[in-house]
Amino acid sequence: MVRMGPDVPLLNEYKQEFFWKRFPQTVLGGPRFKLGYCAPPYVYVNQAVLFLTPWLFGGIGTLLCQLQLLQELYAAVLSGMLMFAAAAGVQALALHAARRSGTVVERLGAPNNLVDEEEVEFTHCVSPETVRFIAPGKRFGLNVVLHTVLAGVLCGFGTWYVLLGRLTALYGSTGASLVVFVLSWVTLCIAEYSLIVNTAAETATFQAQDTYEITPLTRPLYVFIFIAVDLADRFSHAVPELQLASQTLHVVFVFLPLLWALGVLPPLDALLLWGTEQVLVFGLGGSPMSSNIRLLLMCAVSFGVAVCNYFIPSSLGVVLFSTSAGFLLSLDLSQVGALCRRQRTAFRDHRVHSGGSPSFPLTSFGWSLGCRELLLFSSLLAAATAEAGLLHHFIGSAQSQVLVAGPQGPVSYLLIILFSLCWALREIQGAYVVAGMFLNPLYPKGMSNVQSFKQKSRGLHAAAAIRRVLLYLVSPFAMVAFLSMDESLRSLHSVTVSVGLTRAFRAVWQSSEDALLQMVVVIFVRLAAGSKTLPGWEALGTGVQLLLVGLLLDRLGQFLAKLKFTLTVLVTSWTEKKQRRQAAGTLLALNASLWPLVLAVVTLSALLSAPLLPLFTLPIFLVGFPRPQRSWPGPVGTACPCPDSVFYQQMSGSLASALRTAFASGSLGSVAPGSHFLGRFQDRMVWIMILERGYGYCTVNIKGLELQETSCHTVEARRVDEVFEAAFERPEQLGFTQGFNLHWGNALTPCAALAVRVYSDARNVLSGIIDSHDNLRKLQEDFMKALTWLLLRHCVQRQKGLLWSSEVGSAIGGVKSQSSQLAQTTCNLPSEAVVVESNMSSLRFRQDSSSLTSFGDWSDEDDLFGPQPARRTVALVTAEAQLGHAALQTGASLPGSVEMDSLFENMALSALQPLQPLGLGIGMPAVDRGRNPEVLRESPHLNFSCPQSEAFNLPPVWRTAPLLPSRLLSLRPLFPEEWFRFSLGRFGLAAQGETLEDMTKALKEDEVLKELHVKVALSCLISVGAESAFTSPSYIYRLYCGDVPWTEGLDWLSSSKDLYQLTMQAFRFSFKLLFDQASLGPMESPEELFSTLEGYERDWYIGLVTERGWHDSVLQEKPFLFSLGHDITMGTYTGRVLSLQEQLVQVGRLNGEGVRGQWANLSWELLYATNDDEERYSIQAHPFMLRNLTVQAADPPLGYPIYSSAPLHFPCL
Repeated sequence: MVRMGPDVPLLNEYKQEFFWKRFPQTVLGGPRFKLGYCAPPYVYVNQAVLFLTPWLFGGIGTLLCQLQLLQELYAAVLSGMLMFAAAAGVQALALHAARRSGTVVERLGAPNNLVDEEEVEFTHCVSPETVRFIAPGKRFGLNVVLHTVLAGVLCGFGTWYVLLGRLTALYGSTGASLVVFVLSWVTLCIAEYSLIVNTAAETATFQAQDTYEITPLTRPLYVFIFIAVDLADRFSHAVPELQLASQTLHVVFVFLPLLWALGVLPPLDALLLWGTEQVLVFGLGGSPMSSNIRLLLMCAVSFGVAVCNYFIPSSLGVVLFSTSAGFLLSLDLSQVGALCRRQRTAFRDHRVHSGGSPSFPLTSFGWSLGCRELLLFSSLLAAATAEAGLLHHFIGSAQSQVLVAGPQGPVSYLLIILFSLCWALREIQGAYVVAGMFLNPLYPKGMSNVQSFKQKSRGLHAAAAIRRVLLYLVSPFAMVAFLSMDESLRSLHSVTVSVGLTRAFRAVWQSSEDALLQMVVVIFVRLAAGSKTLPGWEALGTGVQLLLVGLLLDRLGQFLAKLKFTLTVLVTSWTEKKQRRQAAGTLLALNASLWPLVLAVVTLSALLSAPLLPLFTLPIFLVGFPRPQRSWPGPVGTACPCPDSVFYQQMSGSLASALRTAFASGSLGSVAPGSHFLGRFQDRMVWIMILERGYGYCTVNIKGLELQETSCHTVEARRVDEVFEAAFERPEQLGFTQGFNLHWGNALTPCAALAVRVYSDARNVLSGIIDSHDNLRKLQEDFMKALTWLLLRHCVQRQKGLLWSSEVGSAIGGVKSQSSQLAQTTCNLPSEAVVVESNMSSLRFRQDSSSLTSFGDWSDEDDLFGPQPARRTVALVTAEAQLGHAALQTGASLPGSVEMDSLFENMALSALQPLQPLGLGIGMPAVDRGRNPEVLRESPHLNFSCPQSEAFNLPPVWRTAPLLPSRLLSLRPLFPEEWFRFSLGRFGLAAQGETLEDMTKALKEDEVLKELHVKVALSCLISVGAESAFTSPSYIYRLYCGDVPWTEGLDWLSSSKDLYQLTMQAFRFSFKLLFDQASLGPMESPEELFSTLEGYERDWYIGLVTERGWHDSVLQEKPFLFSLGHDITMGTYTGRVLSLQEQLVQVGRLNGEGVRGQWANLSWELLYATNDDEERYSIQAHPFMLRNLTVQAADPPLGYPIYSSAPLHFPCL
């Protein structure tokens, strides 16, 4: 994001021209009268004729009817037949033109933007090019038939709908009838054209692509809805309500083109999902669902319950069935499938963090459906049905007209008390009270320490426990008692009563807090009425009353949230200088002068439960089309992953556990589906959306926003930090001005701080450490100690059966490189795995290296020009040596092993044949055995002086280094003998499991064993070019990355992959020792060094950020991770340390209607206006609306979160 400020264009010049060509086409339903280039007149004439064809045929039928030559029905049939014939002719002509041109035009709903911009060469009025331009045809043959038939039916019924005789009978005025008649035919012509000729791009676009050509059916569907109401009025026996509805809809029918152009009416898929969700929530007492399939299935089952209630003859049966069905349907039914699959996974490896699955405490209550959960739910169900049945049977018949005198009186007062207590206990849980206006003086102050914060929160936890008992155990039973004694149960076999009771008994469990509020409102209405009766209200029954109150409260909440969002957009468009455009004053004046219209738009969007769409996020407000609460049509969990996604993937499980407690305690306020929350920790932003809510469970979607912050992201992130600091980093004593929320107008309202296990990221520049000569001289010593320790540890693990080396004949699945893992996904990766990736670009350079690089004393450590490419890498050596091998075999590898990617189809080095110490081909020095008689293969059998030394024997192939004994002898002082004896004594106890001092002493005095380890360790030292002290940071970095330059022993070392991996791991351990000693001081004793190396092996992953092992270690929650990096631009080396610890993640509630409004504008702007400019105005930073963060959090392809979890179901009891 480079440009910021109010001067950023809304649409660039190209998009403006494109928009003004597309919008007239949308208004007229498909005709393209503005092309942007010269076209013959017949192109426009043909489109005009096709547009007016339905009016022509309808006019024929209307004229014959007015002349009384045909009855209304026959006139409509005639018009429909003529339109059917015309539609069939158009489709046949389009198909013929497509065949003549030799191509089939594939259309995905909205016309292709590139096709719209093509300049067509027209030859004559019926040429294939002209026909394809005007009528592109259908993609599927079934749609050709279906749309053609619908065109005829639509024209026939439309003619009947707008007959002059019918309009005159409705309005009693010929003049008004003529006006409605003419404008209605404009609507019908638009619907017909979009159905049969060419479909325009709709401003109300829900799906990015219309694969099955559903868009052409949208406008005809709404016409059929209006016609259906009129037909109901025609065939009913003078129902005043239907007649009034018909009169009103005939007028609204005239304005349908305007509603289509403004995008108020939803497309078919959005209409179906939105309607199903509204019916399920407000009509049947359910909750919005986390997926479309769950939504449709749950609505169908809930509708079946209502139907059963209608046919049950006994009121007692209705009460028992409604109570049990409502309770069961409010539970998390997704756990039933998990229960069925549990038997298949009982004996599987429990890898809690693998595969992206968040880490849940599966043993705690509620995470899975087990015996405890089944026992609790069964007990609750039995108690609820018993209570409802007994109360209805013995007390339900004794009703009184006065509330306080009947059996419901005491329960009513109990419900009022419960609501007051639950509301008060919930308010004190959050950082702010009274709708986020004032700071909560009871909330803990200071966020420096997690333990201190938990200690200060103990009082709030006790209050939360009381609230939980009252809300989830006491309140549902009190509400069931209230409903079971209601007198509306006497009026069975009524649709309204059945639906109302079904919803009421379901809402008691599905959303206990909302149901409690609704019942309290109904009780207050009855108390206010006193002994007076409200005829219309009392006739509805308690179930319908609760339904209406719930709907009213929901729409009122939406209205207030939309009104706050409207005021935020209006005020900040002037007060924020970076948001103040040239037309800001004009827009504010228009909004002020037209405030009744603005208020009407806000009210209409609230009534429709539709997003309030600020056009380009300016104070130009429109009503977006209604859509589900999730706002997006695709499945939950799509994202744009990157290497940083793993951090969100790791923390999602712990965050879900923390959210479970927060939702149950009420610290995040009233949590309802469609609520949005924002979490902040260091440089991480977590977007949390509530998808579903039921009794004792909640379903959320957790998204992670990018860590590489742009300028816009940084501006909004800074404001988020300021908002959180004002709420949580506050003084002990608060005055009135300090206690008021100065950021109340912001879209974010802080709620609570949650303790979450996350990685804390610390980065350090290693200047003064990696380039210090003292540290570099110490690195060689530490490398030998680490290698000696790893060799002994390798022997111990092999002795205990934890590890079997490929050199001794037992092959197991080893550690593969990242590319090899993609092909072999069944390979288990040890937690300490290290994967080293070769530099392919440098390999090509090295293939041209001269044979001079073969000299062992050649140094390539000059750092004059920065890190230099190695002359000869292990990957190239391996590739050249293996050209003659046809068979590949898979060997074992070590935990904490290092492997190089080979040149063979991205296969790991471990999959190749072991190298032999032979000549390596052109450009490599040949080993003449006759010239080097000292290099001989040793006998695999050694005579140890101690029987226990066999446990520390090394594989024979590790002793075959093609190095002169004299050279090894000269390096003998580098071997740490004292450290070897100390480590051998410690590992000897672990290997033998005994504490005999004589055995340990014998091991330390075994010279054969010592000489064996001396030779192997020094051979590895020479093979990696470390026989002299390290003098170059670039060489250290290359060696750390596994980019080993060629030496005399490199081919031998690479032939034994286990030893090579141990060597690379030893060097990384030694560099970590260098880093720690430079920061914390030198190791003071061998015990401390031994303990440190044990900690590295157990608790650390030491590698590179780009390695697969880094990703897997984060998911497996290794306590610590370390990586070495190189900043090429700054020329510095950096160290990165990740520490897993419990930290406080600050969470705040976002204005849900503001989020939905910005997402609606994003959908309109990208899918209709195709404004995908990365510097467009609507994506610029807005500190109050958090516009850039909101755009990021949208589902792809419109948004770009780097992580998005699948729907996470977790308990809230």
